[in-house]
Amino acid sequence: MNFANSSPDTGGSTVTITRVAETQWHAVADDLVVGRAEASRRPDGRVFLSIDAWHEAVFDRLAEAMVPNLPTPLHTIVDEVDIDLRTAWERAGFTAGRREWEYLVSTDPRVAGRGAATDLGEVIVLPLGALPEEPLLQAYNMIRAEVGPDRMPVEITDCRGGAAIDPARYAVADRSGDIVGLLRIVSRRRHARIEFVAVRAGHRRRGIARALLTGVLDELHRSGIGTVSAYVDAGNTAAVALFDGLAGRRAGSNIELVLR
Repeated sequence: MNFANSSPDTGGSTVTITRVAETQWHAVADDLVVGRAEASRRPDGRVFLSIDAWHEAVFDRLAEAMVPNLPTPLHTIVDEVDIDLRTAWERAGFTAGRREWEYLVSTDPRVAGRGAATDLGEVIVLPLGALPEEPLLQAYNMIRAEVGPDRMPVEITDCRGGAAIDPARYAVADRSGDIVGLLRIVSRRRHARIEFVAVRAGHRRRGIARALLTGVLDELHRSGIGTVSAYVDAGNTAAVALFDGLAGRRAGSNIELVLR
């Protein structure tokens, strides 16, 4: 976001900040909306903020109006190269949390790094849509509890405790009826994104996450999708190694900012 040069009154017009809904604020000048702010609570309980304003001063006014009226911690996401936007949130008291790399991964099995399938012993990988909704939701909640909400990917639409879950988005690793790993994907037309891949404690470092990922990449390749994207926590060395090992290409990064 590149802010236009501005003064607090945006060129002589008085700016009025109005709370138009419980989680929405508007900045109005000369009967025109010159900025919007919104807070959204995700199903995992985290509150994420967004502010859309061309003028730096309007951004600050909106932040001053909304932040004190919301319970902390508060979160927001910025593209790492958007220095203006990051600086604006830092003026409001936010500090850098974690970084997420955006990876692009080819679905072509001939790409370097795929190699031969790993022997998983008693664990088998079930394709997208193979597990019914109820056991899938139970497995998701169990794995999510082990991962912890602070380590969940930022960009995904979460679900928990009875929320709807779409089996067509999930591949699972099964060990004699016990779900030990999950992968979630979302696809739109010719693009797909890996939203979440995790393995239960006690079953990690056995190649299960890699098997889940390569199985889904093969499915997508057969459906005509050539590349998938994924956001990976830069502090998760195992996840970074997984995507690097599959010849993933880093295409950008996001910074999660937090006000505690």
